[in-house]
Amino acid sequence: MATKPRRRPAARSSRKAAPRPRPARPARKKAARAKAGASARPAPARPASRAAGDRRRQDPQSLRLRALEPSMTVDDLERSVRFYTEALGFFVSERWEDGGVLKGVMLKAGVCTLGLSQDDWSKGRDRKKGQGFRIWCQTAQDIDALAARIRSAGVKLAEEPKDQPWGARSLSVDDPDGFHLTIYRED
Repeated sequence: MATKPRRRPAARSSRKAAPRPRPARPARKKAARAKAGASARPAPARPASRAAGDRRRQDPQSLRLRALEPSMTVDDLERSVRFYTEALGFFVSERWEDGGVLKGVMLKAGVCTLGLSQDDWSKGRDRKKGQGFRIWCQTAQDIDALAARIRSAGVKLAEEPKDQPWGARSLSVDDPDGFHLTIYRED
């Protein structure tokens, strides 16, 4: 009968050894099936693209957003509010005032929210806004009807309605501060 070889005692050190990583725990459903003896049932097949992009396997702490609410600083808040409400069809959902002076608003269109705040000029009055910035807005509405509405409010379109090569119809408009918005509908 063979005997197990004895392990040598580790050399003592004044530093503590790093804790060993714990093995991953099986998912509750898998553990419950294994306990019940149902582990012989194969797991459902996943499409290769989904398995490769499964965020739970890659990083269980990845960011999971429910909404994205951009906020922009504008030169003339009243003018911008008129543009977004009268020309584009947003409505004001919240207002912030300080001493009776309007400082900011939250605008809504469908389930989307956009914040506007009055520039306090702390970074200078000649600061450029809107450069290199575009908001893509997806809608189910008729793009040509939206274009007519925007034009009837006296706003010039930056880009007339057109069909995109990726299968959508879009229009583009610039707000009073030069922020670019492209509104599109996928067919």
